[in-house]
Amino acid sequence: MARSTTCTPFEADPEVPGLIVKFGDYPLHHGGVGAIRSLGRLGVPMYAITEDRCTPAAASRYLSRAFTWRTTGTEEPERLVEGLVLIGRRIGRPAVLVPTDEEAAVLIAENQEALADRFLFPRVDPLLPRRLASKQQLHELCAEHGIASPAAAFPRSYDDIEAFAEKARFPVVAKNREAFLRRSQPAVNGTTRIATRAGLLDLARGWGEHPGVILQEYLPREDAEDWIVHAYFDRDSVPLAMFTGVKVRSWPPHAGMTANAYAVDNPELADLAARFIKQIGFAGIIDLDLRFDRRDGQYKLLDFNPRMGAQFRLFENEWGVDVVRAMHLDLTGRPVPEGEQRDGHRYIVENIDLPALLAYRRSGYTTPHAPARPTGTELAWLAGDDPLPFLTMLARFVRPGAKHLYQLWRTNRRGSSTGSGS
Repeated sequence: MARSTTCTPFEADPEVPGLIVKFGDYPLHHGGVGAIRSLGRLGVPMYAITEDRCTPAAASRYLSRAFTWRTTGTEEPERLVEGLVLIGRRIGRPAVLVPTDEEAAVLIAENQEALADRFLFPRVDPLLPRRLASKQQLHELCAEHGIASPAAAFPRSYDDIEAFAEKARFPVVAKNREAFLRRSQPAVNGTTRIATRAGLLDLARGWGEHPGVILQEYLPREDAEDWIVHAYFDRDSVPLAMFTGVKVRSWPPHAGMTANAYAVDNPELADLAARFIKQIGFAGIIDLDLRFDRRDGQYKLLDFNPRMGAQFRLFENEWGVDVVRAMHLDLTGRPVPEGEQRDGHRYIVENIDLPALLAYRRSGYTTPHAPARPTGTELAWLAGDDPLPFLTMLARFVRPGAKHLYQLWRTNRRGSSTGSGS
């Protein structure tokens, strides 16, 4: 069920491997496993940076080699570039880079010349991915190009937060402002809904002299619906693969990683995303989170991830092209078959969808555009032709994973005097 049965009328270049690039300690990442399987099933040799040799990615039958490299995302860029170049030498031939986090995407863009001899990647304005990964600069880009986004404030001191609290309509949402600072100096543990003025001021006391947060308007979930856009754009910012879908559940609820979603064709949303990308001149894979606000009929951009999204395997077109396959084909000079997306397909992340389901049942949240029945289901972890990543995930998830889920739940429960949402 997790493996696509779509006939592929194209061949990937087996002489050009792929490398999954990640910085930070998050071994249970299903997106990386999905990319390894997606290209590996086409005969592309796959490599990955992993925390150790017992991660789900390292267990995949489609992985040629895992490069064990523990990073935090807070290292000096020069050290990370040196490590990537060393891995490139060990691979021995140019490889397509597949970043799975903002830090990796930013590092690649800002060090294109140093990496160009060893790797293939979309060429882009070196400063653009950092701007897109920054919550503040993304908000400014949206305003500049007429893209709707939630109202936001960018406090520089505790006094600014007090002034904001006097006028704000609660609840509000707090997010870490910059991609790299979320690792070295996190103000909040992910997207956090704050229900009251007192809750905001209490949390803000721990944010230091220069709080690295954005305070954002909360879009009520009873008046909203969460949408996602995944796409790959070529060097001319033309979409070679474009997909839209609705997010049914996430964990933590209404704020975190996608736990359950459907592919749903939305031409209006696809056009909005394509126009924005053309205006800013981006090339590569994107993962957008938007919330449709029923009160004013606008899609409001919440997050722009200038890299592969963890749930990208939700989306394929009728020829079996997903965004990672589209990138590999394009960068190796091969045509990318055009086609309609496989509508109604469902994606489930097994280890987080059950707690999300229980939480959403209590919240009463609904997703009107989700199909009544899926046309098929893609599981994040379990695949009949590659079972070991699922078993490895279970082994690593039971204790630390359950503890992590509990900590996320507790953090977001605390926020409801503080609350959680996006």
